[in-house]
Amino acid sequence: MQITLNFTVLILGIIISSSFFATGLLWFSSQNKQSNRFLALLIFTIALWLIDHFFRISGIYGQNANLYFLPIFYSFAFGPLIYFYVKSLVNQSFVFQKNDYLHFIPVLFQAGLYLFLTTKDYAFKNWYWQNVHQWITYKIEFDGTFISMLIYLGLSIRLLKSYQIYVANNFSETSKIRLNWLKIILIILVILCLQWLVEIILRDYFHLFFNYDYSIQILGIMALVLGVGGIRQANLSEVNFEEEVSQKSHIQIDTKVLEQIKGGMDVQKLYLNPTLTLAEFAKELKLNPKIVSQQINTGLGKSFNDFVNEYRVEEVKVRLNSPDLERLTILGIAYESGFNSKTTFNRIFKDFTGVAPRDFLK
Repeated sequence: MQITLNFTVLILGIIISSSFFATGLLWFSSQNKQSNRFLALLIFTIALWLIDHFFRISGIYGQNANLYFLPIFYSFAFGPLIYFYVKSLVNQSFVFQKNDYLHFIPVLFQAGLYLFLTTKDYAFKNWYWQNVHQWITYKIEFDGTFISMLIYLGLSIRLLKSYQIYVANNFSETSKIRLNWLKIILIILVILCLQWLVEIILRDYFHLFFNYDYSIQILGIMALVLGVGGIRQANLSEVNFEEEVSQKSHIQIDTKVLEQIKGGMDVQKLYLNPTLTLAEFAKELKLNPKIVSQQINTGLGKSFNDFVNEYRVEEVKVRLNSPDLERLTILGIAYESGFNSKTTFNRIFKDFTGVAPRDFLK
């Protein structure tokens, strides 16, 4: 069998082979195990879908028409797998329930159709394409995947937004658990759906089936980027976020509790602990973590993260104007003030002061 080689075929081949390699790495990863397996399945299903495109543009289908309708199409799983990846990543104690299987019912029908078709001869496949697939099931599959992706991307972004609020209210050091990289990729995937919409219009109304189908290649690239991010993501075993339905309630400000909270910083200097969490802080104060969080949010109008890091920045500012600068570097002072990362220190210091640490001394 002869393969037509060109730049697109070469790039697509690299994406597919890299996707299978990333699938293996993620599946056997020792950290964030459950979430990485959802991600592995996502990359694997996208790679399978890319094979169809590879066979078409490389001329393989033209040499062996019986390869049409192979059971390699699981696009209705893309959206749910993205969502469950995010859901299990932000909550490492997440347990897949029976009801969660309902999200994958469409892909079961999709898989069943192609398993049925792969057993038929070319004459039947050709008849099916000309009379059914081109006009009905192809549209259901392509348009349905687009709608599914949009819905699940929206759910994933909403979940991630709630998670980031939770992180800000429970952790003082968030550089490795904020998941900003994931949020950016999800937003890019939403933008990708606009390209998908263009293809839907061209296919459904102008019957231009393969003239502008770039979305699947872009999706493959984004899946690989997502895989790299998943492999590099720090262990989130201590993060067990569960999305809660927000309930509006009036929180009374307790001045005594607020004074106790401030005392934990002013007197006990608990902010010097670089990995201080809300739970640890509340335990030191012998208070309920939820009450501490509510009082900081309502009484001080800040997240726990901002509350702690404001003290750290003030500590640095004081020590930069003290003899400490003669024996320590700026970064050394930052570390002794509760920061444990140069990047995090520079970002937070500039957020609070408007200038970089070195410029603050000028």
